[in-house]
Amino acid sequence: MGYRIGVDIGGTFTDFCVFDEASFGLHTLKVLSRPDAPGAEVLQGLDEIERRFGISPREVSYFTHGSTVGVNSVIQGTGARLCLFVTEGFRDVLELARLKIPDPYDLFSRRPPPLVPRDRVIPLRERMNADGKAETVPEEDAIAAALAQAEAAGAEGIVLAFLHSYTNPAHERLVKQALNRMRPELPVFCSADVWPIVREYERTITACIHGAVQPRVSHYIGRLEAALRERGVGPAPMITKSNGGVMTAAAGKERSIEMLLSGTAAGVIGAGFVAERAGFPRVMSLDIGGTSADVALLRDGMPDFRSGELVGRYPIYLPTVSVSSIGAGGGSIASVDSLGVLRVGPESAGSKPGPACYGSGGERATITDAFAVTGVLGAAELGYGAVNVDRAKALAVVEPLARGLARNPAATAEAVIDLAVANMYREVSRLFSQVGEEPSGYALLAFGGAGPMLGCLLAEAMGMETVIVPETPGVLAALGGLLADLRSDFVRVVFLDVDATTMPAIGQALAGLVGEARNWLHGSQGHEGEATLTVSGDMRYRGQSYEIETPIAESWITEGNDKAIIDAFHARHAEIYGHADEKAQVQLVALRVVIAGKTPKPSFSERIVAATDVAPQETVTVSHRGSEIAAGLFRRRDLKPGSRFAGPAVIIQDDTTTWAPPGFTGKVDGYGNLILSRAQMS
Repeated sequence: MGYRIGVDIGGTFTDFCVFDEASFGLHTLKVLSRPDAPGAEVLQGLDEIERRFGISPREVSYFTHGSTVGVNSVIQGTGARLCLFVTEGFRDVLELARLKIPDPYDLFSRRPPPLVPRDRVIPLRERMNADGKAETVPEEDAIAAALAQAEAAGAEGIVLAFLHSYTNPAHERLVKQALNRMRPELPVFCSADVWPIVREYERTITACIHGAVQPRVSHYIGRLEAALRERGVGPAPMITKSNGGVMTAAAGKERSIEMLLSGTAAGVIGAGFVAERAGFPRVMSLDIGGTSADVALLRDGMPDFRSGELVGRYPIYLPTVSVSSIGAGGGSIASVDSLGVLRVGPESAGSKPGPACYGSGGERATITDAFAVTGVLGAAELGYGAVNVDRAKALAVVEPLARGLARNPAATAEAVIDLAVANMYREVSRLFSQVGEEPSGYALLAFGGAGPMLGCLLAEAMGMETVIVPETPGVLAALGGLLADLRSDFVRVVFLDVDATTMPAIGQALAGLVGEARNWLHGSQGHEGEATLTVSGDMRYRGQSYEIETPIAESWITEGNDKAIIDAFHARHAEIYGHADEKAQVQLVALRVVIAGKTPKPSFSERIVAATDVAPQETVTVSHRGSEIAAGLFRRRDLKPGSRFAGPAVIIQDDTTTWAPPGFTGKVDGYGNLILSRAQMS
C-alpha cells in the first residue's frame, strides 16, 4: 500500500491529486506553474505534499504526469529547427496543405505559415509506387548532398515524408539509416513510424509536429525521471496521452506527439468518471484554466475521439479525445481597442505575471480581475493559499478599461465577464450544431480553476438546466490521470474492396496489427493483465474522397464475414448522412486497432444523503446585472451530502470558487458533487 499521485501542469497552476491506497482518502494541492523552468513545479509540489500531508516521496506507489512542454513548444514556435526531406516534385506539401480557410466565416482569415518553411524543404530523388513497389531508390550521394543542405540551413532534426511510405516505408528507413551513419547525433524521424496514414499532408504535418517537439519533450522527461529518482520516488513515471490513456515515460520520449494534448484529455476522462457516478448520461464538460476553456461532449461517461485536432494552429492526425478549445481562461486579458470596442482574449497573463489581483506584477485586466471587482472573488485565498486576492489591484487595472468604455468599474467588469461568456456561447453553439443536438439535453460539468465561476453563466446562456461541480474541481485533470488506462492506437492502410476474395488479406493485416498492439501493451509497457481490443475501419464507397470510421467486430474478420462489415458501413453512412447506397462497392482504406490495459483505480463510495437546508455563514456584496446584491457565502467543506441552499451564492474552497447567480439552487449528492439547478421560467 502506498500513495498514487496524479499531476497536471496548466498555464497558471500545476495540480496534484494524491490517493491513499489504504484509507481511500484523497489529498489535493495546487502550486504555481513554472514556464521558465518546466518540471520545477513538480518537485515543489512533492515537497509541499510532504510538508502538508506528511507523505514522503518514498511512499509513492504510482506517479502519472501530464505536461504542456510539447504543446507549448508548438504554440510558441520554440520546437526544434527542422528540415523536411520529401519526394522530388512534392516540395510544396506543407504550403498547399488542404487549401482551406481556417475560419470560413472570416474572409480575412489566413492559414498559418508552414511549420517547416519552404527553404528548409529538400526534395530527394526517390519514388515508391502506390502498390508498394520501389521505382527509384534514393542514392547515397543524393542523401549526402541533401544532408549538406540541411546542415547549411541549421537543421536540428530531419523529418522524412516520402510518397506512399504508408504502404512501404523502405525508402524512409533506408535514408534514416544512411543519415544515422553520417550524423549519428542528428535526430531523424520517419513519417511512416510516427503515423502511417494514407494522405501526404496529414502524414507529413503530423510527423513534423512530432519532430519539432520530440527533442525537447525527451529532454524534459529524462530530467524529470532523474529528479524523481533523486527525491526517492521509486516507480517509473507514467505519462498521460492525448487519447485519454497513459504510457510509460520511456515510451513518451519516443512517442512525444501522443502526449501533446494530455492535460485536456485527462480532464475529460475525469469528467466522464464524475458524470457517470452522478447519474448524468449526457454531459458537456467545461474545463477553464488560466489560458483557455476546453469543451467536450460525453455520453454515458465516454467522450468522442477524432483526428485532426489543432495544436496551436496546426492539426495532428492521431486519434485524440475530442475537445474544442476557446481562448477564454481566467487569465485571458481584456482590452479596449482604438475604436472603443471591448475585447477579451485570446492573449493570457499566464502564471507570470498572472492576473493583477494575484499581486505578482500583472498590469493588465483579466477575467479573474473582473470577478474580483464584482465581488465574487476575494473572500478567501486561492490555490491552497498560494494566492491572496487583492481587489484594489484588480480595480486599478479595470479602471482604464472603464474610462475607455465610459462606464463605472463594476459595469466594466460585468461587461468583461459577459463578453467572455458570449465568446464561449458562440463556440459551444457551433459544437452542438456539428453533432446535431440541443444543449438543453445536456448537463454542464464545470471544473478547472475558473470553470465553476463561469459555469452557471454559460449554462444560463445555453438554456442548460443543470451544472455539476465536482468535489475537487480545480484538480480534476490530475485525478483523470489516475483514472486513465494504458491505451494506444494502431493503424494499417490496406486499400481493399470488401468482398469474399479480399477477406484473407484483411485478416492477415488485422493479425499483424493486433500483434503490434499486444507487443506494445505487454512488451514495452509491461502490462500483465487482460487487454481490451477495439477494431474499426476507415471505409468508403469506391470513388468517394473521404472515409468514415466504422466499428468492426474482430470476429467478422477472423470468420471472413464480409457481409457483416459491409452492412455495418451502410448503417454508419445512413446514420451520419441519412442515406446509404447498398448497391455500391464498399472499400476498406485502413484498419485501426485500439488496445487498452486496465490500471488500478481509486475507489470512492457513495455517502449517506441527509436532506438539510443550510444557511450561509455570512453574505458578500456582488455586482450582478447592474445592481449590487447580497450573496450567501458558503465554504465547500461545510456542505455535506444532502445540503441544500438557494442562490445567489458564492462557494469557496481551496482549488476554486463557484458562483451561483440568482435563480439557481444547489444541493450536494452522495459523492460530494455540487448540483446547481436553474429555476424553470414560466
